Amino acid sequence: MNQQRLILSSPLLEIVISRLAQQLIETYQDFADTVILGMQPRGIYFAERVARELNRALGKTVPLGYLDATFYRDDFRRRDSPLRPNTTHVPFIIENKRVILIDDVLATGRMVRAALDAMTAFGRPRKVELLVLIDRRYNRDLPIKPDYTGKRVNTLESQQVLVEWTEQGADADRIWLVG
Repeated sequence: MNQQRLILSSPLLEIVISRLAQQLIETYQDFADTVILGMQPRGIYFAERVARELNRALGKTVPLGYLDATFYRDDFRRRDSPLRPNTTHVPFIIENKRVILIDDVLATGRMVRAALDAMTAFGRPRKVELLVLIDRRYNRDLPIKPDYTGKRVNTLESQQVLVEWTEQGADADRIWLVG
């Protein structure tokens, strides 16, 4: 039997996004030489929300791109069925920029490692920080830790975090713990 527990939904989700945007503004102030990269596939929806909140608060547009790390994954050649890549859209050079890498869920850390490798195609950033909506504690395979976290969740290896975005067709934004 599959059990679901609601972790986060509106209006608390909007409060979390606003808090994270304010934390970024404290660190980056005017966002000079700073860009946002949303990780494909689902991190882009979260990155768009954070960027929208930043743009509203700052009164200017913070550069936003989408990064696909499919071909940089360490399990790319180990799968029975081939992985389908998503779109990479990075309309700027990240050479010597401060990069805020955004994903919806941090679990093992392997996707973040792959994203760091994928980023090098667009230059060598001065600094990279990681912002995640959900930090799945106790599931790390690699020593990767987020700099900014929406919510930390203690999970078992058998559990999954399911993120439903209205942009993907869900009737409401909800984050579930399933398993």
